[in-house]
Amino acid sequence: MVGRTLYDPKALNKTFKREFNRLGWDEVRIPCEYPTKYYANGYRPRISSGGAFREMDFVKERLGVEVQFGKYAFMVYNVAAKMTIFRNLGFIEAGLEIVPMKQFADRMSTGVSYFEQIAWDLEQRGVADIDVPALIIGIDA
Repeated sequence: MVGRTLYDPKALNKTFKREFNRLGWDEVRIPCEYPTKYYANGYRPRISSGGAFREMDFVKERLGVEVQFGKYAFMVYNVAAKMTIFRNLGFIEAGLEIVPMKQFADRMSTGVSYFEQIAWDLEQRGVADIDVPALIIGIDA
C-alpha cells in the first residue's frame, strides 16, 4: 500500500492498554492445567501445560473487555468461548468486545477482523444457553 498512511494494530492495542490501565482496569491471567483424562491409555504427550494461561485484556467490576485488532478467529473466540470461561470462573458477569469497523480495518497495516463479520456470525448463530451478555462495539478512526 505504497503512499498510504496505515494504522498499526499493535500500537493501537498499546494505547488501549495504557488508557484502560490508567482508569483502573486490570488484565486477568489464569493458569491452564490441561487434562490428560481424555488421552488413550499409555499415551504420553510431548507438551505440558506448564506456563499455559488464558488472559482477559481488562476486567473491572465484573465486566470483561477484549480489544481485538487481530485475526478473525480471535474475535470469535473472545465472545464465544473466552468470556464464558471467565464468567464460569467468577471473574466477569458480562463482556465488551471492541473491534474495528470494516473501513477502519482496511486502513490497518495487517489484515484484521472487523465488526461486520462478527455481527453477521452472531446473528446467524443465534443465542446459546452458555452465552455471556456481551456488547460488540465497532470503532473507526
